[in-house]
Amino acid sequence: MSKTIIQTDKAPAAIGTYSQAVKAGNTVYLSGQIPLIPESMELVEAFDDQVHQVFKNLSAVCEAAGATLNHISKLNIFMIDLSHFATVNEIMAQYFEQPYPARAAIGVKELPKGAQIEMDAIVTLNED
Repeated sequence: MSKTIIQTDKAPAAIGTYSQAVKAGNTVYLSGQIPLIPESMELVEAFDDQVHQVFKNLSAVCEAAGATLNHISKLNIFMIDLSHFATVNEIMAQYFEQPYPARAAIGVKELPKGAQIEMDAIVTLNED
């Protein structure tokens, strides 16, 4: 099976040796997104704003792959402070419709560039 690299200028450029996403068959594997503004590559400040920015970044990569956030089958959320769990749930409900994806929320010590949250995902595309 061949791999197709997914890239968009509407999400932050990769800051390491990885692609924004890789499509294999009808599955797209999205790399972790932190709350960087794509145009400036600057981190947004407030936690709520960080969550919104991550969902915007994930959405842009999904769109480049021909999908939406609702095509996400599995979402991993990494936070440096799990006390924000309820806030993430509230904001996530603004971006997703039921049925929701499978999900994990994981507490970590730190994230790149001092971000408070990072998310990666697996997207399942509709088969043609």
